[in-house]
Amino acid sequence: MLDSRSLVIFLLSKYRRWNANIYCSCQKTGSSELENRQAQLMARGLPKQKPITGVKQIILVASGKGGVGKSTTAVNLSLALKSVEPNKVVGLLDADVYGPSVPLMMGLHETPLLTKDNLMIPLVNYGLQCMSLGFLVDEKSPVIWRGLMVMSALEKLLRQVAWDAVDYLIVDTPPGTGDTHLSLIQNLPLAGVVLVTTPQIAALEVTRRGAIMFQKLKVPIVGVVQNMNTFVCPKCKNSLALYGHGTEDLASELGIDLLQDIPLDAAITETTDQGKPIVVALPNSTQTFCGVLSHIRRGWMRQRGKICLT
Repeated sequence: MLDSRSLVIFLLSKYRRWNANIYCSCQKTGSSELENRQAQLMARGLPKQKPITGVKQIILVASGKGGVGKSTTAVNLSLALKSVEPNKVVGLLDADVYGPSVPLMMGLHETPLLTKDNLMIPLVNYGLQCMSLGFLVDEKSPVIWRGLMVMSALEKLLRQVAWDAVDYLIVDTPPGTGDTHLSLIQNLPLAGVVLVTTPQIAALEVTRRGAIMFQKLKVPIVGVVQNMNTFVCPKCKNSLALYGHGTEDLASELGIDLLQDIPLDAAITETTDQGKPIVVALPNSTQTFCGVLSHIRRGWMRQRGKICLT
């Protein structure tokens, strides 16, 4: 038998535990309801994804760091795709508003014509339909715009172009993880993204951030292209690795494929600067970029089967 003092202490301890359990339960319920409410509000504020009229599949080419050969890869990848799929219509969109490279690399310097509906008609070279802000501004004039103007220009490139039954649209994005990438991800149904990097730590760290951004925003990563890591001796034809295996390690860490190792080759730079990319100037080089396409085919069949490169 408990005396009255012990009984009071026992009842108080039971009451405190009971009250604490109720409080924790309420906290959990309240936290869950709050999270659900926040998710609903966030979803309500996001724009609805809407396909680009006249385009079936959209593939981004992205890099965290600038100067790693992303635009060169995007251009040659588009041309290689057209080469192996001559019956398919391929488009190339230059979404780098501040530093458009497609006009130079594709040898296009005209101003697009307009349809009766006031839509821009893509310029065509080597069988590719191309659109870039570089077609609309003087090549020597810097684009000194704030964010709202950039987003307005991007919207024009996305929604006011008369794409003609494009099966695959390759989008060359700017470096980084800024407004352009978020707008593309939130507004377009993307088939996937191809990452491009060089194996230096400075480039790999930024590429990792970009890859994590795409993963968090549920954009499938097709894989990563390693650029300028090897050099082929013009005399003995032996391949010399200039850096380490950082890109392979990054691909393994992120659980993605290493699509291709594109060597440091003066011919790639020279042909690109002349407006005749290497896939066109030296057709045998198509095999290098076809390797990327074959990996895209296999990787995508594994993931979602959404891109069908036959």
